[in-house]
Amino acid sequence: MESNNRIRAIMSALRASDVVSVAELAVEHAVSEMTIRRDLDELAQQGVVRRVRGGAVSLLLRGEEPPFGVREREAVEVKRRIAAEVAALLADGEAVLLDSGTTSLEIARVIRDRRLTVLPLCLQSATELSSASRIRLVLPGGEVRPGELSFTGPLTESAIRSLRFDTAVIGCCGLSAEHGLTAHDLSDVAVKQAAIASARRVIAATDSGKFTRTAFGAVCPLDRLDMVITDTALPPAEHDAMIAAGVAVRTV
Repeated sequence: MESNNRIRAIMSALRASDVVSVAELAVEHAVSEMTIRRDLDELAQQGVVRRVRGGAVSLLLRGEEPPFGVREREAVEVKRRIAAEVAALLADGEAVLLDSGTTSLEIARVIRDRRLTVLPLCLQSATELSSASRIRLVLPGGEVRPGELSFTGPLTESAIRSLRFDTAVIGCCGLSAEHGLTAHDLSDVAVKQAAIASARRVIAATDSGKFTRTAFGAVCPLDRLDMVITDTALPPAEHDAMIAAGVAVRTV
């Protein structure tokens, strides 16, 4: 199993039991204990685990999202398919707000050669688009959230409210018919709300795993979204609820 897949599997084990053993993981993944130690050391550097003798203990809190570097490894192929679908919906010349997050970073990679005006809400996407010759890149200002590298705070909100976008592509930590679109970080909630209010069309782009989660902060009800783009593992009940709420749904 390659490193990215193995680390994703270790993350799943941590979510299930909070504690993992080097010896058990080595047997499970058919690699050396030294390889597992390197994996755990990498997760420790990202603040995901605390290393203990013979293994590691999860530091992930139930009400917080995993670090960007960890999420970037999850559902990679799904995120790439979602990104391609989002890009196909954008017309040349559009003004696009691109939310922070790992799915949005994949979208930034796909639209590099398009003729668009783009305001990205994280430094990773801004960096990806900075050398794209046909992209008109606009940055919002504000504080940069450590680790996540997303723009946040009143300066970011004010900049977004002073502009109007053809499309806002919004990420999320949770999405459901009952609770709508949710996010863990409260400052991120306010930024997403400003983005939604400033856009003619709102597209939520998220993998289907987010439909099993509800985060701490409520961003908006389901019917405030125009479209949801996700993968084919979307729960049927959630699909039907979105359609009933007037939200277009595309699965890839």
